[in-house]
Amino acid sequence: METRSKHLLNGRPTISSAKIFDNMSSDEAFQNSTLRPIIKFQHDLLIEVFRNYITKRKNVFYDLSLTKQLAYIENAIHKDMKFRNSLKGMIIGQFTVEEYAIYIQNSSALNKRMMNIVKERLLDSVQVFEKPDYLKAV
Repeated sequence: METRSKHLLNGRPTISSAKIFDNMSSDEAFQNSTLRPIIKFQHDLLIEVFRNYITKRKNVFYDLSLTKQLAYIENAIHKDMKFRNSLKGMIIGQFTVEEYAIYIQNSSALNKRMMNIVKERLLDSVQVFEKPDYLKAV
């Protein structure tokens, strides 16, 4: 029987640019070996979760300028603790037990790295957050 860890690791994408070197800090190595692949794997889910976040907040996002949309994304991730904790849960839930043991040793710094990567992915994907057709007629 295959272990949970093996299944999780086998399902992750490989990121060729996420290198690990001997002189890296343990946080940077964890970021490149664990956080980046998990966040890339969860990208589509993160997009849908943010779409739902927009909807739950009366779709005001769609009426903002691009600059304000980018600020809205940053605010959602850095200031809305409920949303932030939900995002963290989606990523931490993909950790192996061994990765979780590493994570809890420095969770504060790793959370910061994690949320910065998620923020950058959402900011880079801002164009997918177009106003749905059913709202355009309103």
